[in-house]
Amino acid sequence: MSDPTGRSGTHVTRRLIQLYAGLALYGASSALLVRAELGLEPWGVLHQGLTELTGISIGVVSIIVGAIVLLLWIPLRQRPGLGTVSNVFVVGLAMDGTLAAVPAVHGLGAQIPAMAAGILLNGVATGLYIAARFGPGPRDGLMTGLHRATGRSIRLVRTAIEVAVVVTGFLLGGSLGVGTVLYAMAIGPLAQAFLRVFTVPEPAGPATGLAEPSPGQAILPR
Repeated sequence: MSDPTGRSGTHVTRRLIQLYAGLALYGASSALLVRAELGLEPWGVLHQGLTELTGISIGVVSIIVGAIVLLLWIPLRQRPGLGTVSNVFVVGLAMDGTLAAVPAVHGLGAQIPAMAAGILLNGVATGLYIAARFGPGPRDGLMTGLHRATGRSIRLVRTAIEVAVVVTGFLLGGSLGVGTVLYAMAIGPLAQAFLRVFTVPEPAGPATGLAEPSPGQAILPR
């Protein structure tokens, strides 16, 4: 006789591995964009700007901003998942850890490959994390919450949020450049492609109780 409990346990284990591998890789890939010094992803521009202002490491700033954004979920009546809470801490810790291990790069011959690797690995990380289905990241939850509260389209809400964080971060000293533009153009197609690769098929048998909304309900893990 087959063992549905065993299959369910293996299924959840794989999802947990994907969750934390994706979050750690997201932080590492964001750190590569910092090292490339050719422009960061939108929220990274804000985090770097706040680092310039406060002197706190960019990973710790990411954790603080994520926690503040998560608090904004309360009036929006959003419900966090395991992935949401884990996102706040794991991405920032992985980012600081990678920055400590990877030295600064100099010259376009090193900066361009670092930027390209950062964008590509960010897409891989996004596919891993979303496919694990443990809830959206705090920043995506803010976007969907504002969409429901205001009735505005997801596209409009997301654009407004990201323009606001980019402008604020740039004014504070965050890095805005070709990497920011290339990230914005590439991350959607990359995330979609890797989401197909890493989607975990649902096991037959009783639900595990840990399932979250389908991957298509999230856009990015931030």
